[in-house]
Amino acid sequence: MASKTSYDFYPNIKDMSPIRAVAETLMNNPKVRKVTVAEAYEMALSQPGVSRTDLEIYPAIQESYGLPKGSKVLNDCHGKIVGRTAKARVFYNRIPSNEKRKVEGDLREAMFQLEQHKLIKAEAVLGLDKDLMIKATFITTESDACNVFNWLCNFTPYEVLEKEYKDSKEIDIQDIIIVGFNEWNNTDPYYSNQGGPQLALVDEKHNVIFNLGMRYFGERKKGTLTLAWTSGMRIGMAACHGGIKEIDFTTCDDSQLHNLGKRSIAFYGLSGTGKSSHTNSHDNGGTLPKGFNKVVLHDDAFQIDLQDKVCRVWEPSMFDKTDNRPIGHPDWKYCVTVMNHATLRVEDGKVYPLGLDVRQDNGRAIFDRDLLGQWVNKCSFPEALAWLTKDNVLPPILKFSNLDLAVAMGATLMTRRNRAENVSEEELNKLVFEPFANPFRVYELHKDVAAFYEILKLGANCYTFNSAGFWKSSDTDSTPIKLQTSLTLQTAILMDQLEWEEWPILPGSLIPTKESIEKILPGFYDMYNPATRENMDEYLGTIENRFNQRRDYLMASDVKDKPELLDRLLASLHPKLR
Repeated sequence: MASKTSYDFYPNIKDMSPIRAVAETLMNNPKVRKVTVAEAYEMALSQPGVSRTDLEIYPAIQESYGLPKGSKVLNDCHGKIVGRTAKARVFYNRIPSNEKRKVEGDLREAMFQLEQHKLIKAEAVLGLDKDLMIKATFITTESDACNVFNWLCNFTPYEVLEKEYKDSKEIDIQDIIIVGFNEWNNTDPYYSNQGGPQLALVDEKHNVIFNLGMRYFGERKKGTLTLAWTSGMRIGMAACHGGIKEIDFTTCDDSQLHNLGKRSIAFYGLSGTGKSSHTNSHDNGGTLPKGFNKVVLHDDAFQIDLQDKVCRVWEPSMFDKTDNRPIGHPDWKYCVTVMNHATLRVEDGKVYPLGLDVRQDNGRAIFDRDLLGQWVNKCSFPEALAWLTKDNVLPPILKFSNLDLAVAMGATLMTRRNRAENVSEEELNKLVFEPFANPFRVYELHKDVAAFYEILKLGANCYTFNSAGFWKSSDTDSTPIKLQTSLTLQTAILMDQLEWEEWPILPGSLIPTKESIEKILPGFYDMYNPATRENMDEYLGTIENRFNQRRDYLMASDVKDKPELLDRLLASLHPKLR
């Protein structure tokens, strides 16, 4: 079978971390009752704060997971906290030895408190391809049954994939253990407190996470996924918080396009940059040729196998925001469960979850991957990587001819504060960096940098798409870049329709030639020509400021532990401004 038990993984069992030993002991207590997805659903029905709606769970899930026919979607409201809490995270392998001893003692005390409750556990399989599967166990209180149900539906209940798992490739990784304890009580100011103590204790080397005092399901989901990503990285794969799809041109009506074959394109971007729009668009706004075939691996999380040159998926579902899905939206057909939603009684007297974030921000739902249309569990190595950004000094699209610059731009993927936030003008000018759009990385940045270097060396091309609008006359006056324009550019990349010329301001980057882009998007070249920006001195000064911030960020990161690597990245981030 795939991942290993602690007994099988550690040649010397004393190499197991003390906190994994705590989790292992809890998991093996016979008083902790194992539940199926159907049992967790029944328990969640009687859980305070959980309500049953009249929206039916996607029928394919009911059948596959052994739920009673006609089972309805549950709505779990988490209270004050409706998002992940970064301040609660303690990284076990980074804290000093004296703090470790303290945290270990506090954790043992927390587990003593936990065991005063009736406990349940559930088992899931992470990964859907036979060459990348990990077993995971989630242990918590009976009062947390809805999170158990959600967790099993987000990943895959073990019993559903038991045969495939047992036949899958063995990998040198421990099984994952997640422990939740919502009722944790601790007054120590060492721990985050938002109306109650909170601790997300992460041991990525030993594949265990404790969520104490944290009800929000996203902590369980992203905590589990974080360990999966890191496990893939530990065995030589690249972790990707992004979306990827594969377009098959061999089925096109025009036989001249068949030589394009199958091409995958991956998108990495922070919230609002268009990652899902690019990944999930059915036909790129009508720009793909007739007869093409599209499959989606996932729109949020996957792993690139650098040895076999393929991409593999972790989850059969999407954990999506629902702020743009009102009652009656066609996506609700694929819904499995919701959280932090208002519910509304409609004309027929039935109660449905209301998206649109009416009750509060960050309403979420788990949708089955069937929503995406055709999907696969493994797809081809990416023909293209696309960094999605909102940096208005960059043209709508850049291709990188310089490997160092391509990786450096991914390692300094950025967003900006906005005027809706209560921050000073100085803060508004500061960039916020999230390397490779992955806020869930728990290992050193230089490992991601090395992994993406390898992807590009293996043949992937790299691009940046800007969705913020392109500088017109000032930092607050930009020429809009429509989604349709970006989708058209995506198709042009996949079909080799563009020719490129150097962008003199940023050596190592290319923009489309006028002749090639005008055939596809008439008027594009003149509208977005970098040489015709107004207030050029101010424009160049803003570019200089932003690239200085990129260099400063990398110099302050752990990439400095790899001086030669850092020097290559820094050398590439020097615009030629005069």
